[in-house]
Amino acid sequence: MKNLLLNTVKRGALVGTIALSATALLLTGCGEAPPAPGGGESSSQNPAASDFLGCIVSDSGGFDDQSFNQSSYEGMQKSVKDLGIKMKEAQSSTTADFAPNLATMASAGCNLTVTVGFLLAEATATAAKDNTDLHYAIVDDSSIDLPNVKPIVYNTAQAAFMAGYVAAGVSKTGKVGTFGGINIPTVTIFMDGFAQGVDYYNEKQGKDVKLLGWDAKTQQGVFANTFEIVQEGTKNTNNLIADGADVIMPVAGPLGKGAGDAILAANKGGKDVKLVWVDSDGFLTAPTYKEILLTSVIKTMGEAVETVVKEDMDGKFDPTPYIGTLENGGVGLAPFHDLDSAVSADLKTQLDDIKKGIIDGSIKVESAASPK
Repeated sequence: MKNLLLNTVKRGALVGTIALSATALLLTGCGEAPPAPGGGESSSQNPAASDFLGCIVSDSGGFDDQSFNQSSYEGMQKSVKDLGIKMKEAQSSTTADFAPNLATMASAGCNLTVTVGFLLAEATATAAKDNTDLHYAIVDDSSIDLPNVKPIVYNTAQAAFMAGYVAAGVSKTGKVGTFGGINIPTVTIFMDGFAQGVDYYNEKQGKDVKLLGWDAKTQQGVFANTFEIVQEGTKNTNNLIADGADVIMPVAGPLGKGAGDAILAANKGGKDVKLVWVDSDGFLTAPTYKEILLTSVIKTMGEAVETVVKEDMDGKFDPTPYIGTLENGGVGLAPFHDLDSAVSADLKTQLDDIKKGIIDGSIKVESAASPK
């Protein structure tokens, strides 16, 4: 929810009860927390706000994808409300829309244009080179090294490690599963972390929970080869259920809905399968699946977008990447919500200790796809 091909998981709104404080959000690699969104001068005190035009371009998932695009879009909307800026948007239906949409933003004189996802990297780089007086930020890509482009990236392997651990801890069949949309770094980073979390559970608890759908050592696994055909999510999930998985984490944007549909149907037939969402708290952004949702691996994309807008509006644009981690609140594990009783108090304590260990470095979470 792409240094190689397409954007990864498409991503939902992060609101409400997510236990990640926006004021704790530190996404810079240099170790200084960005100002809290809306902090400092109000829009009424800052005459630059009413003249600032913030723009956003979606990938082909659109702004209503209940995930990646939607969360980033809501961050721009919140900037309008909190900061008093003006806003312009362009929704892409296919990759062919990227360049024309970015050209429209440049013609409109957008002070800052946020592009959502790896897929947009090439078009964003071209637009930035053609419009050096304008600023750009790109979510989930760090391949562009230009003075007017700011990457917003996340070390989701850390939070996915915790998801893998709790998935192994609640599994009754001794098998958990995952699958991706496309085999690209912004997808496999989730799968790597999930796999390492399962391995860590087995090591610490003396268990042998199996992970289906991904081999972190060979970097091979199950992929739908699409982010758009929801039925592929249903098919891959049904296959994992048939093989015995009872906790499944799809990393495939809208295909997560296909996975949820498959699990709902399986449970009506007598199974007891749980879903792990990615990018946003699925309990809030995909409420259809509340009853089966164990937890979510989340990224605070909306808060990051608003922070970048405010910094640019205040004349503090900086191309240094924002890197979201467990330590700075940029990534995290969502609450267990309606399935809270499925997670024992002891397992919750273990998760707290694991989070501390990842933050202090005593527990290593390593993925080739992790941002540096």
